[in-house]
Amino acid sequence: MIRFLLCSFALVLLYPTAIDLYLVGLPQIASDLGATESQLHIAFSVYLAGMATTMFFAGKLSDSIGRKPVAITGAIIFIFASLLGGQAESSNIFLIARFAQGVGAGSCYVVAFAILRDTLDDQRRAKVLSMLNGITCIVPVIAPVIGHLIMLKFPWPSLFSTMAGMGVVVCLLSTLVLKESNANRRSKKGIEGPDPQQSSDATLDSTEPFLERFFISRVVITSIGVTTILTYVNVSPMLVMDVMGFDRGGYSTTMALTALVSMLTSFSAPFLLGVFKQRSLMLFSQGLFATAAVVLLASGLGLLNQMANLVGFGLICAGFSIGFGVTMSQALSPFSLRAGMASSILGIAQVCASAFYIWLMGLLGVSALNMLIIILALGGVISTALILLVAQPSMPTSCKANEEITSTP
Repeated sequence: MIRFLLCSFALVLLYPTAIDLYLVGLPQIASDLGATESQLHIAFSVYLAGMATTMFFAGKLSDSIGRKPVAITGAIIFIFASLLGGQAESSNIFLIARFAQGVGAGSCYVVAFAILRDTLDDQRRAKVLSMLNGITCIVPVIAPVIGHLIMLKFPWPSLFSTMAGMGVVVCLLSTLVLKESNANRRSKKGIEGPDPQQSSDATLDSTEPFLERFFISRVVITSIGVTTILTYVNVSPMLVMDVMGFDRGGYSTTMALTALVSMLTSFSAPFLLGVFKQRSLMLFSQGLFATAAVVLLASGLGLLNQMANLVGFGLICAGFSIGFGVTMSQALSPFSLRAGMASSILGIAQVCASAFYIWLMGLLGVSALNMLIIILALGGVISTALILLVAQPSMPTSCKANEEITSTP
């Protein structure tokens, strides 16, 4: 079991590290490539586009040929894309490298969640996903610091060499440590008839459908959650430095403190799951979002001091950390044979919903504070309604049998 957890954590960490590690070198990258920093900021969107376009195929492949080969392939793509990014001599090559990095990281990201669905029962999976979220929250704080230390002695291509090194570690773990967790899924297709290749898709559609209201509701809730946290990250520089008047040092301190809140809350979630029901924690997380909306609105109207925004930021991070892991676990629970595809759909929905919301609010000229309040308030109402109205169904027999197998030491 330890090997699965170790490999899953490593696979997931490629995604945030590739976002945050190189940011400290952006001015030098722009100078060397003859581009402006604003032109290279599109690299973030290009990276997410790479993730989104590959997630669907990676999930389907991991269900058909297994988790391990997809993880290894994703890590190899990430390695070569990172090396290409470090050797880029033009902004176009740099953006191509970032897209390819997204392809590799997206493949690994999908496989990680599928592995956890394969190997853990519902309760333990919720706890592990909460802890994984806590570790992921550390990356945005640690990665820029590591990047700064690297650039004290080395040029910016060394940042991408470091990413390539991480890809090598993940590739070695996937090759030498990771066991194929999907082997028993493929073996079960023998019950479908004499020609499982022809009947598998129709059978899976009928036994584990994606167009089912519980799964759709959890896709919506997790997408709103990710949109909320990414909106916060996107508008935080304007709120902290422009509205509240902090300098860059104050902004860094604020982000470090909110990341600490996320980490502590995520690590406390497994203990809370031992006391409270999953549904109660999900509703509590929405309550934290609603409270954050009230605090930010009151601050924006002048009813509270601007420093109250910091409380709102902390509530946002705590609400996301408590609810996201539980909701993701519930979303994956109905799928014993299609965990890879389910992970893909979740990932694509989260990335696309976040990008669309931030783009739409920017197009409409909504202020940074109102952009955050709207998603907190409107998203909270929608998520709370779905939690209350769409209950988790009883686990299918196939899922129970599978979890009995995978939970056995």
